[in-house]
Amino acid sequence: MQTNLPKDQTNLATAVDALDILLAHVWMVRTFIKHSEEAEEDDELNEVQRALYDYMLALGPPLRAKDYPKYLKIAKKKLKKLIAATELFTEIQPEISSHTNFQMAALSLQESVRQVEAIINSIATKPGTIKPGTTEPGLG
Repeated sequence: MQTNLPKDQTNLATAVDALDILLAHVWMVRTFIKHSEEAEEDDELNEVQRALYDYMLALGPPLRAKDYPKYLKIAKKKLKKLIAATELFTEIQPEISSHTNFQMAALSLQESVRQVEAIINSIATKPGTIKPGTTEPGLG
């Protein structure tokens, strides 16, 4: 991680780094779902993989630009859709397939998204990151 950032930017960079690692797991679950035979036949399963893709697609430009406040603003704004996709996948997974790969994908997605949510919620309450109740960076 870069150490020449101002302290508030370092906090944001640390949060973004942690989120990006967790979202790598989400990406792998999304890729598994997208390329599964079951996805060819199930609209809800396709809805899940598209929602996961949309979440991470939105975060790409601010991540590449190292615009941490914008990244976190988007991550927070779109979090409900990520959670909803995770809940939908968890709900439909037993009907889709009882195969261990699908069970582990559901577990991996749930845990990754739980941690994403925890990080976003924690930075929203720390001074120097994002003010509580807003998506704007600043001293809280």
